[in-house]
Amino acid sequence: MENIQHIIQENEKGNRLDLVISTLQEDWSRTQAQFLIKEGHVTVNGKTSKPNYKSAVGDEVLITIPDPEPLDVIAEEMDLDIYYEDEDVLVVNKPKGMVVHPAPGHLTGTLVNGLMAHCKDLSGINGVMRPGIVHRIDKDTSGLLMVAKNDRAHEKLVQQLVDKSVTRKYRAIVHGIIPHEYGTIDAPIGRDPKDRQKMTVVTKGKQAVTHFHVLDRFKEFSFVECELETGRTHQIRVHMKYIGFPLAGDPKYGPRKTMDLNGQALHAGVLGFVHPRTEEYMEFQAPLPAYFEELLIQLKNDR
Repeated sequence: MENIQHIIQENEKGNRLDLVISTLQEDWSRTQAQFLIKEGHVTVNGKTSKPNYKSAVGDEVLITIPDPEPLDVIAEEMDLDIYYEDEDVLVVNKPKGMVVHPAPGHLTGTLVNGLMAHCKDLSGINGVMRPGIVHRIDKDTSGLLMVAKNDRAHEKLVQQLVDKSVTRKYRAIVHGIIPHEYGTIDAPIGRDPKDRQKMTVVTKGKQAVTHFHVLDRFKEFSFVECELETGRTHQIRVHMKYIGFPLAGDPKYGPRKTMDLNGQALHAGVLGFVHPRTEEYMEFQAPLPAYFEELLIQLKNDR
């Protein structure tokens, strides 16, 4: 356990307490400062305070940094497909069949297990079970993910998701022949009241917007590119089912008679964002996995 003392200076007068604390260490974020305050690890003139307390010149701030919470997730050496990495962010191409983060009863073999063996400096904002995870893709969806290596990077990447400025394009094979070239699905998504394990379009759900473009058509299927404006759970899978073109191979949202692909034919192929430190736009592309390419060849031959 470590203590940090700080006396409020003239240039900090009137500033919120959480803002002041976030500037005391280079790698501290506003979120981390708020956590310390709310958990009672910060006193002002000997008394606990609130994040929005307005600082006064001469205030004595004492921060007690708790020992880090032990992480029960096991680091596992994996052959990760890393597309980019620096001190702030990492971009990885997740294979089909891999879970992103551990959960009770499933603590090994996840992307997080591999990331922990690959690098020790991951953001802690999402807790000990999801270090560095800014967003996720489903177990049977392959493709690109951005991972934060510190809290400041995490906050800036999340803000881009909130601002809908992250580029996320997916390739998918869906049942049916979509008659038009382009479309936008703007339909709110929430828990299915009939099945809590599923998501569905519901009136009181969260706003969800998916843009799609037909790339090719086959005898009974269409090959599409979907671009996310929002990022709701199972969004593409739910939206394509909603308009009558469910994903091939999808055991949860697809038709009873679908392809045996061990999960939906969905690949997060393009990921673009503004780097949290350099503020330069970066974009990455991951090719379709082998099974997906082979499926496309098969569908073309059957046409």
